[in-house]
Amino acid sequence: MNIRRRFVIALAAGTLTAPLAGFAQPPTKVWRIGLLWSISREQAFRKNHATSRFLQGLRDLGYVEGRNIAIEWRFADDDNERLPALAAELVKLKVDVIVTVGTPGVRAAREATSTIPIVTASFADPVASGFAASLARPGGNITGLSNMSEDTDVKRLDLLSGVLRKNIRIAYLMNPENAAVAKIARDIKVVAGKVGKDLLIFDARTPDEIPKAVAAMIKQRAGALIIGDDNFLNDQAGQIAELAMRHKLPSMFPVRWGVEAGGLMYFGLSYADMYRRAATYVDKILKGAKPGDLPIEQPTKFEFMLNAKTAKTLGITFPDAIMLRADKVIG
Repeated sequence: MNIRRRFVIALAAGTLTAPLAGFAQPPTKVWRIGLLWSISREQAFRKNHATSRFLQGLRDLGYVEGRNIAIEWRFADDDNERLPALAAELVKLKVDVIVTVGTPGVRAAREATSTIPIVTASFADPVASGFAASLARPGGNITGLSNMSEDTDVKRLDLLSGVLRKNIRIAYLMNPENAAVAKIARDIKVVAGKVGKDLLIFDARTPDEIPKAVAAMIKQRAGALIIGDDNFLNDQAGQIAELAMRHKLPSMFPVRWGVEAGGLMYFGLSYADMYRRAATYVDKILKGAKPGDLPIEQPTKFEFMLNAKTAKTLGITFPDAIMLRADKVIG
C-alpha cells in the first residue's frame, strides 16, 4: 500500500482528527447579565411592559440567551428592602454587568459592588444623588439613563392644573422608600406654592397603604391627584386609577398604563425607548467600555395622553390647548 493510500484510509478512520482539532472554532463566550428588578416577575412579563423592550434591544444587538448571554433574574416583588440582598446575590454570582431601574435599585447595586458595571434604564438626578460626578463623565461603575423626574413632575403639575378649577387642592402620592422621589415631592410642593397651588403629600409603600392614602386625601379635601414616578407605584397604577375614579379625583400618571386603566391624564417618558437604550449600554460595556466613561443620557422622547371617557365621567372638558398637545386621546 503506498503512502498516499495509507493517508486516505487513516483520514477516513479518524486517526488524524487530533491534529485537525486546531481548526475548530473557539467557544463563544457567554456573558452573565444580572437583572435587579424591584417589581415582580409577573409584572415584568405582563403585556407591554418595557422589560420586553430591553430584551428585544439585546436581541437586536446579537445577544441570544443560551448562546452568548445568561440572564440572572432577581425580583424584589415591590419590597425595596429586599433589593440589597438580591444585589449581593448577583455579585456573588460574579455577573459581568448588573442592570436595574430606579434609584433604590441603583443604590442597592452600588452598595453591593464598586467594581461590577451597573447600568440603569432610569433614575432620578444621578449627580445630586451622588451616583455620578457628572452626566458627561459619571466616573465610578454606574451609568445609564436619567429620567429628569423633577422637571417632568413640574410639567405634570402644569398640565393637570390646566383642566382643574382654581384653588383646588392637589394630592401627590409618593413612595417614601424612594429617597429621590421624596426629595422631588418636597421640591414640587414649593413650586406649586409659587403658582398658587396647595399640594398635599401622601405616602404609600405597600399595596394596602394605597387605599388608606387615598382616603386621607379625600378627608383633607384634595380635588386631584399626581402620582410620583416610582416603580412600585407605577405597577400599582391599576389600583390607583380605580380608586381615583371611585372618589372622583382627576389623576395624572407618570406611566401610560395608568391612563389606560382609567386615569385622566398621562405625561411621561417613553420608558419603552429608555429600556431599549439601556441594552446599548450593556453592549458597549461587554465590548470593553468603562461605565464611568459612558455619558448618562437624558430623555428626549416624551408622551402625553388623555382619557376622554374618564373626563366625561368626571364632568371635565379638556381645553383646546390641552387637546392639541396630546399625542393620543383614548376612551
